[in-house]
Amino acid sequence: MSTTKKRILLIGYNFSPEPTGIGKYSGEMIYWLANHGYDCMVLTTYPYYPYWKVQEPYYKKRCWYTKEVEEFGSGGRITNYRCPMYVPEEPTGKKRMLLDLSFMFSAFLQLLKLLFVKKFDAVITVVPSFQFGLLGCFYQWIKGGKSVYHIQDMQIEAAQDLNMISSKRVLNILFAVERFIFKHTDIISTISEKMVSKVQAKAKKEVVLFPNWSDTKFFKPLTNQEELKIEFGFKANNKVVLYSGAIGEKQGLESIIYAAETLKNQQDIKFVICGTGPYKEKLQQLTQNLGLENVNFLPLQPFEKFNAFLNMADLHLVIQKAKASDLVMPSKLTTILSVGGLALITANSDSGLHVLTQKYRMGMLVEAENQEALNKGIAEALSGEHNEELKQNARDYAKRYLDINSVMKDFEQVMNKN
Repeated sequence: MSTTKKRILLIGYNFSPEPTGIGKYSGEMIYWLANHGYDCMVLTTYPYYPYWKVQEPYYKKRCWYTKEVEEFGSGGRITNYRCPMYVPEEPTGKKRMLLDLSFMFSAFLQLLKLLFVKKFDAVITVVPSFQFGLLGCFYQWIKGGKSVYHIQDMQIEAAQDLNMISSKRVLNILFAVERFIFKHTDIISTISEKMVSKVQAKAKKEVVLFPNWSDTKFFKPLTNQEELKIEFGFKANNKVVLYSGAIGEKQGLESIIYAAETLKNQQDIKFVICGTGPYKEKLQQLTQNLGLENVNFLPLQPFEKFNAFLNMADLHLVIQKAKASDLVMPSKLTTILSVGGLALITANSDSGLHVLTQKYRMGMLVEAENQEALNKGIAEALSGEHNEELKQNARDYAKRYLDINSVMKDFEQVMNKN
């Protein structure tokens, strides 16, 4: 990196201190850059995900703009502008559009003020929402600098496949806006090899692989699994099947409850659903209706306990619907791999997630949206002979490809390339 302190602007509504998903990765990216001497500014909103409610101590401030500044020993700095945004408690398709538009408007007003300060060397916009790329294009048109469009989720396709948007006319308009952003963006990046090929086909230009990462020094295998089970309220001989992450519509998490129903007579098997989200109450109601006592719902775990919590589990479930498995690389998987966890992943054979998992033999695979296959996969995983090999492969893959320093250094090179 040059000795001159470079200025970076990030635009996206998910950011630190959100504990999971895109906010986690955007936050860690900016903190890494600040720790390496960059002067970073962030246009974001108040932390709301995955709770779908603005969290304390920000709740009372949510209706107006606030500014936060953090200095780093490296000479780097983060100046964080939190912009007001509409946050629906039940995120339907239309309400999500209002969420996107409200942040687009409030962030644009703040961006106008930034036109009168020193120029940024690069502006990074994070998808979702896809239209935030227009803000990056606008800034570059007025002030110059390099524009980076980072795609965490192929949002338009996901909305189409999950029937959140059915109007062909609306979809055509959205794809036209996306093509405009592609055309006027210097660097396009995304998080998986399959997504790279899909975006390249749409953008008709080179797309950079910028995968999500894990802190492989903090998230690592532990050997005291029986003690950890007792610590988290289970018996030492329990077999714990864990889903940890956002609880939303694109995963199809009802399948976990139905799997638990088939195994309810095996009292040593405990299913744990950890996290929050708009569909958690529905899953709890379904569990109650089926009279299941082998399903436990837990809140998000504190960061300092999360490595131990993940190591407690005998099996980690990575559940997605068939159409989503090729559009979204689940962020929870990177941490599972880092702790050397045994992952059971629902992904069809033509998806990028299936191909990657099979190539490195770092988890078990079952057909997506196939309840019988999931039930059988869980039973096989809990009695499998090759679990230790798969777990070691998972840890090896994380250390080689998902270490945050390796990923960020590669991205830094791309971003600073003339």
